[in-house]
Amino acid sequence: MAEEPTKAGSAGGGDREGDDEQVVNPWEVTAKDGGKIDYDKLIEKFGCQRLDESLVRRVERLTGRPAHVFLRRGVFFAHRDFNEILDVYERGEKFFLYTGRGPSSEALHMGHLVPFMFTKYLQDAFKVPLVIQLTDDEKCMWKNLTVEESKRLARENAKDIIACGFDITRTFIFSDFSYVGGAFYENMVKVAKCVTFNKVVGIFGFTNEDHIGKISFPPVQAVPSFPSSFPHLFSGKDDLRCLIPCAIDQDPYFRMTRDVAPRIGYQKPALIESSFFPALQGETGKMSASDPNSAIYVTDSSKDIKNKVNRYAFSGGQDSIENHRKYGANLEVDIPVKYLGFFLEDDAELDHIKKEYGAGRMLTGEVKKRLVEVLSELVERHRKARALVTDEVVDAFMAVRPLPQMFG
Repeated sequence: MAEEPTKAGSAGGGDREGDDEQVVNPWEVTAKDGGKIDYDKLIEKFGCQRLDESLVRRVERLTGRPAHVFLRRGVFFAHRDFNEILDVYERGEKFFLYTGRGPSSEALHMGHLVPFMFTKYLQDAFKVPLVIQLTDDEKCMWKNLTVEESKRLARENAKDIIACGFDITRTFIFSDFSYVGGAFYENMVKVAKCVTFNKVVGIFGFTNEDHIGKISFPPVQAVPSFPSSFPHLFSGKDDLRCLIPCAIDQDPYFRMTRDVAPRIGYQKPALIESSFFPALQGETGKMSASDPNSAIYVTDSSKDIKNKVNRYAFSGGQDSIENHRKYGANLEVDIPVKYLGFFLEDDAELDHIKKEYGAGRMLTGEVKKRLVEVLSELVERHRKARALVTDEVVDAFMAVRPLPQMFG
């Protein structure tokens, strides 16, 4: 699965409607005129639905626990058939989760953690199995990495994913280079036969300059949606529904998958989709591996985090204390407030910060100080968890095996 969309890719713009329009696909995310992504327009264009408050309340009622902060604050804001997944669960039936990661970097940044933090919540709340795809083949083709380097990065990234706390009795992690074959490959061929060259160009924006590896890749990411791709897990359960938590840039893959699924006798996967995690420099900036100061990484020390937040996090505060006290902060553009919206658990504290900062009674330095505390605690917790993930633990998660506590 493609990584968090942080910079333009080589595939053109499958969802480009003109040079002045925003572009959102798995390899490129560009707002109109260098501004912010218009998510309402994206929902309309992609044909998904906005995730409303009634669905959030229904999740709380069915699971008997508070909704995750990403759900109640609208980080995950759009869906396809999530209501049907809840119908399935309410009837006492089961489903499975599928998400993934394109391993192209040594360490993950905070944006990469978002879908995994949320997927862990879904696994715990619904007590369902999870498959996690590491698309080392994709990154080998898109990032010009060697096969060996792609496979190495997949294992390194698996350690960060496991450190998020997934239940080994309900989780199967696989890399494409190691797992693709058998029933999985049979499903890839079934999907590939249903998608014309014109169709794949229309969805993904491939050009004549793109090699055929890229054009042939989409079925690889499509078929983990189908339980029959995992006979060691779901034998005889071909009607099991699938829910995919992902960033909304991945939607093109699964529009294709949902179009094909009924034609080959499978259920359409459901999706729950997140907005994009902003760069430190602002929502118009891009997190880039070539600029380590554009993001907070799970390998950053507390000193690194403090330096990055204080020096690079775009502030909505005024240019002087006098003006700030008079006019207050612009919360719409303030990155520290946006980051706290992702990672500060306490709703009352977040509301207090927004109120005081927006009114000018709290200064930028105070907000950044609180963000440094929150991020440092999160990264330190992750670092300690990752230190316990040995190669043997990775092997155990990636072993082709039945899952003993798959449901319930």
